[in-house]
Amino acid sequence: MDCRDQFLSLIFGQLANLNSLRGIVLCLNVHHNQLYHLGFKTKKFTLSTLSRANQNRDWRIWRDFTNHLITKARKLYINDNDFSIELKNSVYVLDSTVIDLCLATFKWAYFELQKSAVKIHTQLDLRGNIPSFFLITKAKKHDVNFLDQIEFEPDAIYIMDRGYFHFERLYAINKNKSYFIVRAKESLSFRKLSSRLVDKTTGLRCDQTIILKHFYSRKHYPEKLRRVKYYDTETDTRYVYLTNNFEIDAKTIADLYKHRWQIELFFKWIKQHLKIQVFWGYSFNAVKTQICIAISTFLLVAIIKKQMKIRRDLYEILQILQVTQFEKIAIQSLISNVKLQSPENDEQKQLKLAEF
Repeated sequence: MDCRDQFLSLIFGQLANLNSLRGIVLCLNVHHNQLYHLGFKTKKFTLSTLSRANQNRDWRIWRDFTNHLITKARKLYINDNDFSIELKNSVYVLDSTVIDLCLATFKWAYFELQKSAVKIHTQLDLRGNIPSFFLITKAKKHDVNFLDQIEFEPDAIYIMDRGYFHFERLYAINKNKSYFIVRAKESLSFRKLSSRLVDKTTGLRCDQTIILKHFYSRKHYPEKLRRVKYYDTETDTRYVYLTNNFEIDAKTIADLYKHRWQIELFFKWIKQHLKIQVFWGYSFNAVKTQICIAISTFLLVAIIKKQMKIRRDLYEILQILQVTQFEKIAIQSLISNVKLQSPENDEQKQLKLAEF
């Protein structure tokens, strides 16, 4: 089995929402007369062959192909106007999600509390909500290590939660002439140098220039920082942000951090609608392969939506493709002519590409 047939079969499994390799092989063989029209070279699939391909073929080929799709999708969404904050800077959100595994089957991924898990670290571009970089690790890998793998873009803004609060790595971002917005820890020790006036009716409580007091913190980050405190009336929560950007106004900093929720919606969307909760192989290579194929599926649907100017959300497109993969009808006609009943779940209505 070559790479193309393996990729097509796994994409088929993702779109058809199948739970096992056995189901993929069964469904493909039932339609063996139509496999050629779908681009397959293989005339008949066997479970052992597909299983060995997932087990042994280096997963990095799928990572590289996914990165190629990321580049293509980002070009299509670069002028997306759904990002409400007007900034010249590129804006990225960093976060990770944990995918639980069965300890008895995936002992190599032991995490904690008698369970196994892997973690998907993701950098999401807020202009279009397209993942621009991802890394798959065992769940024991701390989030802050993801910062060592990123090539920071000058003048770009990186939004992070407290899991990435590490002064040495934050200073590396600063030296790269990039900006960060990170939620501060309560134990932060600092000295106030100056303070700016804020409009407290907007939720802002303070906008200060500070310098760190703790010896090691000061050693790892010797320069000034900006500290912004914000009160969210909706959640009755106080937030304290640290940033090295002294140019944008304080309210924009608070608004940017609110957009961090977009990456949570992205994780929720792929877990609900793609196969990354039930795995088709037991090795780390097979798990990584399936996650890469799942992200590729999301990107391909996003590219189709943009290139063909389809006015449907991704959930609807996936539902149509799930039952029409063997139809000999142009995709644009197939998707445009079908009228779907509006989902009863309001949460699904919000899963548009711009908002997931």
